[in-house]
Amino acid sequence: QIQLVESGGGLVQAGGSLRLSCAVSGGTFSNYAVAWFRQTAEKEREFVSAIGWSPSSLYYGDSVKGRFTISRDNNKNTVYLQMNNLKPEDTAVYYCAADEALVVVPTYDYWGQGTQVTVSS
Repeated sequence: QIQLVESGGGLVQAGGSLRLSCAVSGGTFSNYAVAWFRQTAEKEREFVSAIGWSPSSLYYGDSVKGRFTISRDNNKNTVYLQMNNLKPEDTAVYYCAADEALVVVPTYDYWGQGTQVTVSS
C-alpha cells in the first residue's frame, strides 16, 4: 500500500516562494508517476504538475508554467514542488498523488492528506 505525506505548506506573501515535499513509502518509488493537484472550496481539484518515472518527463498546468518546478529524488523517495513568484490565486490545499500511469486528471490511486498554501497580497 502506497502512502504519501506532504509537507512544506504555509503562509507566504505574494512574490515569495515555498517548496512542497511529497514523501512516498510502501512501494517501489521509481515505478510511480507523482503529481500535484490543488483545490479550494470554490473550485474542483486542479492539476498543477506531474513527473514520470523518468525525471525528464515533466508536465505543468498553464497557470503555473514558468513559476513552479517539479523534481524527484529516487534515493529519498520524495517529490518536490518548488513554487516561486507565488500569487494569491495559488492559495489552495495542495495534494500529491501517485500512480503507475502519468495523467493530468485526478484519477490517481494514491493520495496524500494535503498541505495548505496561503499567499497573502
